[in-house]
This record gives sequence, C-alpha cells and structure tokens, in this order.
Amino acid sequence: MSIDYKAAGVDIDAGNAAASAYAPLAAATQNANVLSKLGGFAAAYALPAVPDPVLLAATDGVGTKLLLAKECQQHDTIGIDLVAMVANDLLADGAQPLFFLDYLATDQLEPQLAATVVKGIATGCQQAGMALIGGETAEMPGMYPAGHYDLAGFAVGLASRSRILPQNVSAGDVLIGLPSSGVHSNGFSLVRKLLAETELGATPLADGRDVRQALLTPTRIYVQEVLPLVQAGQIHGIAHITGGGFADNVPRMLPDDLAAVFAANAWQWPELFTRIQTCGELDFAAMRRTFNLGIGLVMAVAASEVATVQAAIPDALVIGRVAKRGAGAAAVQWEEAE
Repeated sequence: MSIDYKAAGVDIDAGNAAASAYAPLAAATQNANVLSKLGGFAAAYALPAVPDPVLLAATDGVGTKLLLAKECQQHDTIGIDLVAMVANDLLADGAQPLFFLDYLATDQLEPQLAATVVKGIATGCQQAGMALIGGETAEMPGMYPAGHYDLAGFAVGLASRSRILPQNVSAGDVLIGLPSSGVHSNGFSLVRKLLAETELGATPLADGRDVRQALLTPTRIYVQEVLPLVQAGQIHGIAHITGGGFADNVPRMLPDDLAAVFAANAWQWPELFTRIQTCGELDFAAMRRTFNLGIGLVMAVAASEVATVQAAIPDALVIGRVAKRGAGAAAVQWEEAE
C-alpha cells in the first residue's frame, strides 16, 4: 500500500491554492520599495532614505483570542489584531513600520479560512502603512487539535537614530492616552474563563452589542495618527498597553528615577471592562495589570506640546503626568479621586 504525503495529512495542492489566494491580498499592501514577488524563497525590500538609519524588528501573536474567534466562527478580523500587536510595538519605539510577514500553522489547511485570515492581515497592513511581503502557511497534522490554527507576525521598522524612543522623558511631561477599540488582544485566557464560568456574556452591552462580538473587535492601529508626531520630535515616550497592562508596560518608557502618575478619574472605563471586573470580582490592581481599560497607547509629551497632539488626534486624553520617583515608590502610581 502506497502512503504519500496527502495520506499523511499534508495537502500540497491545498497549500498552493491558499498561496494563490494570498497573492492579490498581499499585492494590495505593497509599494515601490518591495522588490520581490510573493512566492519566492525570500522577500526583498529597498530601505527608504533616512538620516542615520536604524532597523527595528518585532514579533508577536494574538494569543487565545484565536479560540474565541473559532468559537464565534469569525476569522476576518483576527489578522488585524496580529498586525496591530507588532505595528504598535514598533511605533512605541519610534519606528515607521515597513514590512510584515505572517506565520499561520494548522492541523489541516482549509484554503478559504486561511484566505479569510490573511485578508485581515492585509487590511491591518494597509492600516499600518506596511507591505505584506511574505509568510508561511504550515500544515502540521497531529501538532494542533482538529480545526485549530495559530498565528504569529514579524515586522521590521525604520527610524533615524535621533528619533528612537524613549528620549528625554522628564518630570513635568504630560501623559496622553489614546483610546483602545476594546480589549485588544490581551487577557483572553481570563476573559474566556469568565465567559465559561460567569454571566459575563449572558446579556448584551448597553449599546446593544453581544459581549463576544465586542471582545472580537480588532485592535486599534495607531501608526498613521502618531507616527508624524514622533517624526517631528513631539513625543518623548510611548507605552503600548498590552500584556501586563499599565503596571508592566508604562515603566518601559521611563527612566529609573521617574514615575507615571495617573489620575484614576481621567477617563471612564468602557462597560466591557467594568463587566469583566464585576464578573471576575477583580480588584483595581489586577485590572490595571491585565487589561488596557480603554487606553491602548500612553504617550509622554512636553506640556508645551499637549495642544498640538490633541489637535492632531482629537480623541487624545490627558490622563496623568510624569513625576520624580521617590525611593521605594512604584514606577506607576494612581491618584484616586477624593
């Protein structure tokens, strides 16, 4: 009896069909800097001319949000999440995202589902101004449960050395928050447990949205709004609020002798987060270390630049300040309303 690759669970024809479906999606994201065509062994990209250039690279995934997407059979936006996690990280270090590569691994390739996912990736790349120049689709029977897939993304960005962030974050700087579009892509292991064991998803939100659909809202990509301010030298530091929430991400843009002091009443948490807190019986410290609470990006700017930033980004909110950090004090502090 002959046992070929297809009998072993790998369908080369399905892989080729998926690759053919990807090609026009990727082409729609590309620009004159892309020198290679999708389908080669590697991708080539001509670097834009900037003074004293530095390349920055980032990689990430979307975690167990994938399981909620599978449960809801909604695969068209999870690719936006994938791009957002990487593009926003590059932005936080002051880089212009240039190009993106994806990795999709599954137990058995379904070309139509894979194309739907990659269409979301292409949409995210367009939102971030990145070219989708390549990737890998891996069919690995036995590696994943039936019907499951995993995603990872890789991107390279470019900055002038003098514009790499953080730079010159100082006491007296103002903290400006940019609203998130929802939970983004962090905390979903907890969210899924609450969905399974509490009433978190039992009733719609006040705006009529189903909780699961609200949770699948794709991550906001901040590049096009914020990058011009970074390149103009108007931003001192950026924190992308991902895994670890405020407690773990904001200190990454601060010198050791400074603290971020947030006004706890500076913004109202979206209902989704208050619902999560109530259902999980979570204290404020746990919420602040797990979720973005409605603020996906925190920027440190000079007080003199606040008006400029808010004019450029109308939904930007003043949410705190940078202050001297006393001995033994936390890097992230909260001023509760009196």
